[in-house]
Amino acid sequence: MAAPALPPLPPQLKSIQHHLRTAQELDKREPVVAYYCRLYAMQTGMKIDSKTPECRKFLSKLMDQLEAMKKQFGDNEAITQEIVGSAHVENYALKMFLYADNEDRAGQFHKNMIKSFYTASLLIDVLTVFGELTEENAQHRKYARWKAAYIHNCLKNGETPQPGPIGMEGESFDAEREEAGSSSVHSGTTPSSSSTYEANNIPTSNYTGIHIPPGAHAPANTPAEVPHNTGVTSNTIQPAPQNIPLVDPSLYSAQSAGEVRLTPEDFARAQKYCKYAGSALQYEDVSTAVQNLQKALKLLITGRE
Repeated sequence: MAAPALPPLPPQLKSIQHHLRTAQELDKREPVVAYYCRLYAMQTGMKIDSKTPECRKFLSKLMDQLEAMKKQFGDNEAITQEIVGSAHVENYALKMFLYADNEDRAGQFHKNMIKSFYTASLLIDVLTVFGELTEENAQHRKYARWKAAYIHNCLKNGETPQPGPIGMEGESFDAEREEAGSSSVHSGTTPSSSSTYEANNIPTSNYTGIHIPPGAHAPANTPAEVPHNTGVTSNTIQPAPQNIPLVDPSLYSAQSAGEVRLTPEDFARAQKYCKYAGSALQYEDVSTAVQNLQKALKLLITGRE
C-alpha cells in the first residue's frame, strides 16, 4: 500500500529531510525502520514548528503516512511494542555501522561506505523516540557522522583517508551532493544546496580510544563480536553499572498446582516475555531482561502471572 504523498518540505523543517529520505529508501526492505524514521521526523518537526500553515500541513500529511503504515503493519510487534521496535532499529543501525567500520578498517573507501556511516548516524537519531540515548550510541553517532565527513572530504580532495579510529577534527559533509547521483525522492522533500552537515558542531575529541566492535555484514540480530584480550590497555568505554533486580524468591518454592494446563494464550504470553527479554539484551538492558524472564518462568510453572 503506497503511503500518502507529502507536500513540499517547508524550509523550517529542513533538518528532518534526510531522515525522511532514509525512510523512503527503506520502505520496501525495512518497513519497521522506515516507520520509526517518519515517527522521529514527525516528533522533531512538531518541536521545530507546528504552527505556521505550511508546517502544519506538512506534518498533518506525515501523520497520515504514519497512520497508514500503522494499519498496514498493525500485527507487527516491532510497531506495537516499543521495546521490540527499539531493539529492531538499534540492530539495523548497528548493522550499517559495522559494515561501514569494517570497510573503513580494511581501507575500502567508497560512496556506499560513506553513506552507511551517515545513515547509521541518522538511525541512532531515530532511537531517541524511545528515550535518551545510551552513552555508547551517542559516541557511535558522533563517530559515524565524523567518519562520513572525513572520508568524503578526503576523497573529494584526492587524499587517502586514514583507516580506523583517529583524532577527530572539524569536517563538513554535504549529504545532498553525495546523493545527487541517486534516484530522486518523491516525498516532497526538495534538496537544498546549503544542506551541509557540520561535524564541528560536535565537541572535538580523540577517537583513538573508543571501542568500535569489529564485524562485517553482521545480520540484524547478531551482537558485536567480543574482542580477544590482547594485553594492550586502552581508553575503551566501560559498561555502565546497572541495577539488577533480585530474583523473585517465590520462584524458588513455586510448585505446579497439580497438572498445570497451559492454554495457547499462556504459551503466547510466555513467548512474548522471552522475546522482550531477548530484545532487551540486544541493547544490554539487563533489568528488563531479568524481569521478563521471571514473568515467563512463573507463568510456565504455575499457570498464573
